[in-house]
Amino acid sequence: MTDWLNLLQKCSQRIRKEVLPLFGSADASVGFGIGAGGDIKRKIDLVAEETLINTLKDHGVSCTLISEEGGTKEIGPKPSNLYLTADPLDGTTNAIRGLPFMAVSIAVSRAPYLQDVEAALVCDLFHNVTYTARQGHGAFRNREKIKPSSTSSLEEAVVGIDFNTFKIGELIPRLTPVLRETKHLRHFGANALEICYVADGNTDAFIDLRGKLRVTDVAAAYLILREAGGVMVTPEGTKINVPLEATQRVSFIAAANTTLYERIKELLAL
Repeated sequence: MTDWLNLLQKCSQRIRKEVLPLFGSADASVGFGIGAGGDIKRKIDLVAEETLINTLKDHGVSCTLISEEGGTKEIGPKPSNLYLTADPLDGTTNAIRGLPFMAVSIAVSRAPYLQDVEAALVCDLFHNVTYTARQGHGAFRNREKIKPSSTSSLEEAVVGIDFNTFKIGELIPRLTPVLRETKHLRHFGANALEICYVADGNTDAFIDLRGKLRVTDVAAAYLILREAGGVMVTPEGTKINVPLEATQRVSFIAAANTTLYERIKELLAL
């Protein structure tokens, strides 16, 4: 798996090189139909995905690639032996608008389920900060081992919540008790990176109850947070063992520790 992490680093750096010239430009937002995940495919997304695929091919990789834009693609002569679940550009709206918070997210597994992810990388493309994890070997930020914060009080915690949904009227009543107790709310617009912020202690929790976020966005960050020692489960507290498919959606609570998770769950009355 060490070789895999090295290759994922090469993938992320090539994507970074190709994406940054488009960052905040008019060309970045040009649309090319609907992607496998259901959103409009933008030029900047397609450049990121094409770069990922070309890098894998250049290194002779055989895998089944599951990505937000292209869906499921087989690469090489033995694609069923390995799965790569990727969002080559998480935070497309930020990238188009010139907001410096976007990432590439890639997870490696031997079976097409979230629980089977063995290695993961999330790279902050603007700041060139890389998070990695291997199953059973911990999580790292730029090769330094990380762990979540010890914050257990929701009142003191910095909490991310994704409100981006047309069902906001249904979502707010469920979240109101959490909102009342939380003083420090944040949402930066690239969920894979926000989960990694929980993993390294920059923030303390991240909540997404919408059932809208694709598993391609979180597959890598899921392993990184858990390997760092944090919690990431369904809002009800069960494992998120979903298929790795471009159309698979998830809801979750990511927290620095069990105490903080339990308080959030209590307030949500789940």
